[in-house]
Amino acid sequence: MNVPVFGWFQIIRLGLIQACLGAVVVVTTSTLNRIMVVELALPALLPGFLVAWHYAVQMVRPRMGFGSDKGRRSTPWMMGGMVVLGVGGVMAAWATVWMAAQPLYGALLAWLSFGLIGLGVSACGTSLLALMAKRVPDERRAPAATTVWLMMIVGFAVTAGVVGKLIDPYSPQVLLQVSAGLSLLTACITALCLWGLEKDGGSVLTSAASDNTERLQKQNFKEAFQEVWAEPAARTFTVFVFMSMLAYSAQDLILEPFAGAVHGFTPGQTTQLSGWHHMGVLIGMLAVAGAGSRWVAGRLGSVQAWMVGGCLVSALATLGLVSSAVSVDWPLKANVVFLGVANGAFSIAAIATMMRLAGEGGPGREGTRMGLWGAAQAAAFGLGGLLGTAASDLAHAVLGEQRTAYAAVFGMQALMFAVSAAVASRLRAGPAQRQRLRLDGPVLLKGGSSS
Repeated sequence: MNVPVFGWFQIIRLGLIQACLGAVVVVTTSTLNRIMVVELALPALLPGFLVAWHYAVQMVRPRMGFGSDKGRRSTPWMMGGMVVLGVGGVMAAWATVWMAAQPLYGALLAWLSFGLIGLGVSACGTSLLALMAKRVPDERRAPAATTVWLMMIVGFAVTAGVVGKLIDPYSPQVLLQVSAGLSLLTACITALCLWGLEKDGGSVLTSAASDNTERLQKQNFKEAFQEVWAEPAARTFTVFVFMSMLAYSAQDLILEPFAGAVHGFTPGQTTQLSGWHHMGVLIGMLAVAGAGSRWVAGRLGSVQAWMVGGCLVSALATLGLVSSAVSVDWPLKANVVFLGVANGAFSIAAIATMMRLAGEGGPGREGTRMGLWGAAQAAAFGLGGLLGTAASDLAHAVLGEQRTAYAAVFGMQALMFAVSAAVASRLRAGPAQRQRLRLDGPVLLKGGSSS
């Protein structure tokens, strides 16, 4: 099948949509979090529960991806998801304001709002990745993944800075106005980016393709999910995503407390330490993008090699944190940058691999596969913060000494990264799979191309 592939113009448009998605989410998970805890003096457990709830709702990602497959177009799901996300963002701001007068009713509205946020992220994010899997060619996948994720990070940073200035000094009216304006702006930008994105030339179906498409269209979600889960590569990659993201997210909430408790860093210094980690992540992402570009053409290693290597180096860097818990003379800042580079490398390599595997299992189920892996990631992020902090508290209670407790937790995370590397090493497509792909191949023939 000669499917019209996406060039950089289309990839940038998808990146802008991802940035819009991140812009709405960052306000609900950080700005509203701070207002609940500081301005309203509510328990920190409340925003923590709401963020965990929005991850739990994302277990519907496979169903969202199936809907995208069923409709054969991702545009309605991305646009609809962004609208639902925007509505959820405005309702979350309204709920936060309401909590000042009626904490119980405000919290209930916030629970509903964060549920909508989870649904919106699931619909838009899953369909966006599925579309990339269908349309971005192999040689562009790692650079495309890096571009889209960097644009999302830029969306985080710009929105946090702008919204922070607009709502300072804080007032409920300004918060509601800024939230509504942001949701409206992101919806408009998304609509512009999606305009004509999936507009293709005429399509020609072979008889085999027609039969296969008819079979897929008749399947219900349970049958489609069981078919995807029966694929060995899909199951293996699901385990990898869950294990690696669990290790990644578990370290996130204990790194700064560790630096403060064991190394005596001030709050400002621990914030800077997180900044160094994010800088390392950026370097790792760019390294994989460069290695996957057509100019290098695999001379710096395959995407899978970067994924496996990134997990192994992450395990090694996490063991370095174990050493830093034992010795205060350990170069903690350099270790954290090293860890960030490894985290960024395996993350982008994993996204590129995700796009490859979504299409290799056969056309027509890319969205369902992406939804499965997105649900695994959401579950890992939801559990990671909880398990990381719970393991830290448990280790403190059992071992009774901070250094040993943190060393035990980091050792557990290093083991999870090592297991992730072992699972990732099993994802190579064998000769039989490659032969099947050549025979069954893409079946939809479309005219025209995108650039």
